[in-house]
Amino acid sequence: MAELDGSSILLTGGTGSFGKAFISYALAELNPRRLVVLSRDELKQYEVRQQFGNDPRLRWFIGDVRDRRRLERAMHGVDYVVHAAALKQVDTGEYNPFEFVQTNVFGSQNVIEAAIDTGVRKVVALSTDKASSPINLYGATKLCADRMFISANHYAATHPTRFAVVRYGNVMASRGSVIPFFRSLAEQGKSLPITHKEMTRFWITLPQAVRFVVDSFDIMRGGELFVPRIPSMRLVDLAQAIAPGSPMHEIGVRPGEKLHEEMIAPDDSYRTVHLGDRYIVQPHIAGWGYEPPENGTPVPEGFSYRSDTNDLWLSTNDIKKLIAEHE
Repeated sequence: MAELDGSSILLTGGTGSFGKAFISYALAELNPRRLVVLSRDELKQYEVRQQFGNDPRLRWFIGDVRDRRRLERAMHGVDYVVHAAALKQVDTGEYNPFEFVQTNVFGSQNVIEAAIDTGVRKVVALSTDKASSPINLYGATKLCADRMFISANHYAATHPTRFAVVRYGNVMASRGSVIPFFRSLAEQGKSLPITHKEMTRFWITLPQAVRFVVDSFDIMRGGELFVPRIPSMRLVDLAQAIAPGSPMHEIGVRPGEKLHEEMIAPDDSYRTVHLGDRYIVQPHIAGWGYEPPENGTPVPEGFSYRSDTNDLWLSTNDIKKLIAEHE
């Protein structure tokens, strides 16, 4: 049984793609005593409220992770926190860097402080492949957040609150997905804009992401960075799966964008183990009683987990099937 079953849960950034999928799964499978959804946009909250029929287990908080006092109020009586709130668009971050710092870095510290002070048991923060060896502002702020949540286990000291991080790649059919955009262009007979024909990405479905987060609560002891073993796909294969036979043209890599993504850097290999469906990057310093996972297999020295050298791949037909199943 999942540790979250029958508990009180807070979800930050709860009206995004992950948030809506998490709410749906939690109500159906976890039977939470209370599920608190905190987000900034009242219109999105209204729309999501209608989607779930005003389920009495749901509590709706308008608030921003930049506001620590609001977080403390929302976390009152909460057992577990899923921290999904973030500013995420790479190009937007390049032009508005301090806004990303305020939400992704300062907001993360507010979540940490509020969770400790209100007696939350466990917190799982969502990260991104762009936080590994970052080259853009978004990735840099998420790397800061990752390290803050891991170090928060020290910061909590004798308090019972424990923190872990989940890092995964691109989410299929999430808000802002390229799928409808490519389809619209194909219907108009236009060429599809591809940033680079060699580009690769990790890919995970929303249900997989939600289940991975839920399972992480079950096995975390505090201090872990969990990375799922998921497939890679080539951008050109994605385009052909969405609009078979459509012409493509390269438009160049955008500011802050990588040709291939990475979720575990070589320098992290010495503290990374493989366990079932995931890799676990263990903390640099673990003075709060952290214990390594049982049955974990150390990865080879110099190991890196990159989208271009991954041993799991999606073909064009695989991508077509996934799109049909999850749209």
